Amino acid sequence: MTYKNDTKNDRAWNQLFEKYKIIEEINRNSFFKIAANQIKEFREPRLMTKFDQKSNLPDIFLKNNLSILPITRGSYIIGKFDAYADLTYNNIETIPFKIPPHIESIDPQHIYSEANALNTVFVGEVINHILGEDTLPTISGRMGTGNFDFKISSGNNSFNINILNSQCEIDGGFESQNKLLLIEAKNFKVDNFLIRQMYYPYRLWKDKVNKEVIPAFFTYSNDIFSFFIYKFNDKLNYNSLELVEQKNYAFEEEPITLDDIFNILTNTNIIKEPLNVPFPQADNFERIIDLLGLLMESSLSKDDIASNYNFEKRQADYYTNAGIYLGLVKKEKSSKEIIYELTPLGIQIMGQKHREKVLNISQLILKHEVFHKTLREYFDTLSPATTENIVELMNLCYIHRVHKQSTFKRRSQTVIRWTEWILNLVE
Repeated sequence: MTYKNDTKNDRAWNQLFEKYKIIEEINRNSFFKIAANQIKEFREPRLMTKFDQKSNLPDIFLKNNLSILPITRGSYIIGKFDAYADLTYNNIETIPFKIPPHIESIDPQHIYSEANALNTVFVGEVINHILGEDTLPTISGRMGTGNFDFKISSGNNSFNINILNSQCEIDGGFESQNKLLLIEAKNFKVDNFLIRQMYYPYRLWKDKVNKEVIPAFFTYSNDIFSFFIYKFNDKLNYNSLELVEQKNYAFEEEPITLDDIFNILTNTNIIKEPLNVPFPQADNFERIIDLLGLLMESSLSKDDIASNYNFEKRQADYYTNAGIYLGLVKKEKSSKEIIYELTPLGIQIMGQKHREKVLNISQLILKHEVFHKTLREYFDTLSPATTENIVELMNLCYIHRVHKQSTFKRRSQTVIRWTEWILNLVE
């Protein structure tokens, strides 16, 4: 059976599970090994096995607490493995940095790919700051893992897995006199990540170099370069990953003040609510910024967004609609599916410096009456509006396609979160 929100991966994996009785085999043997040529019967393996966050997993994996890991160049193992680690962004001090003035090939207003973000932090000497030593970029790209064994948690038990020259990919490897930093990079915030992306490279290079090998997870989101420095306490244990520290970096810029926010509020005229898109139901505004950044790189389908980035299937709708609501995203019908891309205004704003960009996006939010009045109430009372206050405001404003009080209450959370995002811009 297929459903409206099923992705292409969902449909193909459902067929594979049915054909090879995968659930039954896992219940009997605790695992199921599957070859790439079996997967290819329904879809390309490279599209069917890349699940960097839990939300990317097909529904049949999520419902049965399953994950999948490569074990050779052409085969995978499926089981109830604890393959992912949660990630929390702590509210820490952001360290400013600059790009050397003679560097012209890096444009701080157009850092939307993982490679560009890593090049930026290298030339800005951020990597040197993290390691406390001068570094050089030495390794990146795909490579063989070699052969090794490890144990992985599976509920209350552990499971032994043998790797025979599988493949891994390193987004950035930086080496100093005494250390080798191996980075897994994303150009959006995540709630969790696949430990394999750091563990396989770590195992490969731990046995190849006579210096400390440091695994790190890196994200570039909302113009913040975040590093999560880890260590594996037991080389043979996939789940022995421990966070050592988090470091945040950003370009030096003039700070945003409360006066800036008040001036935008005062000088912004309210517009009529759009009729072609529902009132937003997207509470995490930073995720909207991430989506805009992804669309700055290329147009995406809903399937692309749900399968490859940190969005659940339903969220892909919510967050693209939020971008449309603000006039920054549009959808176009191709021959096969709907494609999302930035509007000319979206391209213009996403190409601006951080300060100008976020203030202009704040203005787009405040053109909508309920957001405008909510922030106005904050400045009048110097305290955040309550859910009850916002529901009352929403009843007084025209909110397209919202009629029930229960729906008003749910949508009020978006108003609260977006208003908080604006106020949190103040440094």
